[in-house]
Amino acid sequence: MKMSRTMTILGLLLSLALLAGVVAWAAEVPAVGSTAPDFTLPSQEGKQVSLHDFKGKWVVLYFYPKDMTPGCTIEAHNFQRDQAQYDKLNAAVVGVSVDSIDSHQEFCTKENLTFKLLANPGHDVVEKYGSLTQMRGMTIAARNTFLVDPKGVIRKVYTMVDPNPHSQQVLTELAELKK
Repeated sequence: MKMSRTMTILGLLLSLALLAGVVAWAAEVPAVGSTAPDFTLPSQEGKQVSLHDFKGKWVVLYFYPKDMTPGCTIEAHNFQRDQAQYDKLNAAVVGVSVDSIDSHQEFCTKENLTFKLLANPGHDVVEKYGSLTQMRGMTIAARNTFLVDPKGVIRKVYTMVDPNPHSQQVLTELAELKK
């Protein structure tokens, strides 16, 4: 009886600790109106890409959990499908996950993706954007998106994104912000 009560209390404390960790990550998401944290990461081509490389353009900076998984494939396909519309709005789509360059190369080849996918296996950029999470014992990027204006200011933050309608939501918001 005493051991059972101790285990229950320990379980509750662990749950609270985990919940606190999630809240701490959520609290670190950069706010709308703040300058987007700059970074440099390798793309699927192995070239270094920095956020400041896109000055003068809108950037759809999206974080996603894992290459070649169903939700991530849907999200990437939708961004690719809408690429011409993003081009018309002077916007670059840039995806970031903790996967490797090799994984990104395979994903882009298999799914015919032409926009930049950046590899962040060290998690530092994902963490800067408050988008680091755990799933089934793996550290991954949370499905969050930041709409960054041509001056490098975050204009919209999307958290816990539904991959199906997301690209259209971003396009609608981008068109509104450009008015």
